[in-house]
Amino acid sequence: MFRSAAGKGLQTLLVLLIVSIASFWFLKLAPGDPVTLLLGSEYSPQAHARLTRELGLDQPVWTQYGLWLSRFVQGDWGKSFITRDDIFTQAVFQALPVTLSLAALSLALALLVGVPAGVLAALRKGRWPDYLVSSLSVLGSAFPSFYLGIVLIWVFGVALGWFPTMGFVRPWEDLVGGLHHLALPAITLACYYTGLIAITTRASLIEVMNQPFIKAVRARGEPMSRVVGVHAMRNVLMPLVTVIGLQLGGLLRGAVMTEVVFAVPGLGSMITTAVLNREYGVVQAGIMLTALFFVLVNLLVDQLYTLLDPRLRRR
Repeated sequence: MFRSAAGKGLQTLLVLLIVSIASFWFLKLAPGDPVTLLLGSEYSPQAHARLTRELGLDQPVWTQYGLWLSRFVQGDWGKSFITRDDIFTQAVFQALPVTLSLAALSLALALLVGVPAGVLAALRKGRWPDYLVSSLSVLGSAFPSFYLGIVLIWVFGVALGWFPTMGFVRPWEDLVGGLHHLALPAITLACYYTGLIAITTRASLIEVMNQPFIKAVRARGEPMSRVVGVHAMRNVLMPLVTVIGLQLGGLLRGAVMTEVVFAVPGLGSMITTAVLNREYGVVQAGIMLTALFFVLVNLLVDQLYTLLDPRLRRR
């Protein structure tokens, strides 16, 4: 067990190191000069050279990367060129909780709707509930999230006035107000994953219901609710957890556009604003936090496998 944990820890560090190198290098290749952006339209060559030297941008790329990495692992992520705020505080304590709140609510909505819909479609295979769930799942998966967000804003925010069209209230400070502001962004982000979860649940449950052990359970006279809820769904959870784990990365990717559309101050909005302002340090912090989230989700999925399948615990 210790060797397995150590191996996964080394893999995690290697992945994060590769991500940091690749993202740092590509950011340096991006067009634009942060020094020019900071100085404005009128400046002297001496001022440009002095600020470039102060920011360390006159050194070789690998030297800049080494200095950044040494400070980054110590929690010194630098300061924003524009706002002069501490990047660590801005990313970890301000933007990250907002994105995680949006992602958690979206995933909860997707599970609450997608799993029952997939079970209903599987148990009514070939009938109108199956066709309805399958059609809506494909529609939800194919609908662009940014366009869906605009439609929801127009219908439920502007026309009906049921929900605020933008902004954010911290749910841990005001639960009702926070959920009210996150409703439309969460629905927008959850639509794609609701369809994906419903389709996965349907296909997996249909396959499991045809297995011999399910026929044996039904032959014993157990009620259908227990057959599906206890015996069948236990085997459906494995592929469902796999799909959710693989798609959580896409959940964060979709959160970027959703946060921009609804003006939610999360990681997506932070990274987008930083890219436009050529703030390499802020972009790098957002990328590293996103990569760390991916890695932690994969590790969590590995642990869930051992809980769902006792056979894996003995390996």
